[in-house]
Amino acid sequence: MARKVVLAMAVFLPVLLYQKLQPPPPKICGIPGGPPVTGTRTRLKDGRHLAYLESGVPKEKAKYKIIFVHGFDSCRLDALPISQELAQELGIYLLSFDRPGYAESDLNPASTEKSIALDIEELADNLQLGPKFYLIGFSMGGEIMWSCLKHISHRLAGAAILGPVGNYWWSGFPANVSWHAWNQQLPQDKWAVWVSHHLPWLTYWWNSQKLFPASSVIAYNPALLSEEDKLIMPKFAFRPYMQQIRQQGEHPCLHRDMMVGFGKWSWSPLDLEDPFAGGEGKVHLWHGAEDLIVPVSLSRYLSEKLPWVVYHELPKSGHMFPLADGMADTIVRSLLLGD
Repeated sequence: MARKVVLAMAVFLPVLLYQKLQPPPPKICGIPGGPPVTGTRTRLKDGRHLAYLESGVPKEKAKYKIIFVHGFDSCRLDALPISQELAQELGIYLLSFDRPGYAESDLNPASTEKSIALDIEELADNLQLGPKFYLIGFSMGGEIMWSCLKHISHRLAGAAILGPVGNYWWSGFPANVSWHAWNQQLPQDKWAVWVSHHLPWLTYWWNSQKLFPASSVIAYNPALLSEEDKLIMPKFAFRPYMQQIRQQGEHPCLHRDMMVGFGKWSWSPLDLEDPFAGGEGKVHLWHGAEDLIVPVSLSRYLSEKLPWVVYHELPKSGHMFPLADGMADTIVRSLLLGD
């Protein structure tokens, strides 16, 4: 009997452990039992759908076409809040979309730092934006800008990178720079990021267990807010559509964001060459000096080593500066006009 008990435990305990580590299947939009599709979607070549939102002037009349890439725990409805007055004045068409796994866009189970850049290029082609377009990315979407500059720079007229997440394992950064940025995180975030890099298969369990604190970013820990962010955050934290953002599950969006963003990249932004060496475009990098969510030190170092990056450091701003009154218009004018 004792042998049978031991044998049973040897068989069933690994099975139970495996089940605990596996995320639940995503709730696919538009199928029976899944969330409804309420927005406009386009079908990619591999069969996945991306939901998108158009604003500004009609693209047929636009002088400038911009694709906005949202950040962590966000969706297409979190488009950069450009004023309608500026859109009309300059002739701006703005396209935002749900990144894969968020809101109403299908998960890409094979997502990589490169795949999102190719998705953006295909999205632009499906919507017939023409050979060149501008990109603006915020937070995790800002990190994606580096991938776009590497993989689809031939399609870009310019790019603005806002408060970009950095990968602490990118090559080329001096140890003191990486460690300084690393140590600005809360201890629980160091663990969450470390797991997503070294043990990505454990990311779901780590951020869903209750034994100890997981990601404070996912939990909206107020300790991460600068003084300016405390004033701005209510605009972001109480969005009426927040339930839609994670409606497919937290793993398809939040956890996969961490696994890719903090994953093992084969290259570093420091390896990039000027994508606009002929002067036909600019790359602008913006970061708040008081950002407690994404340490500014990696952006500072990148701007020092990449002379073709136009760097804007905002001395009193935190992470949420793009939502500050009038800031979106300032960012767009700088990108399009060099103001």
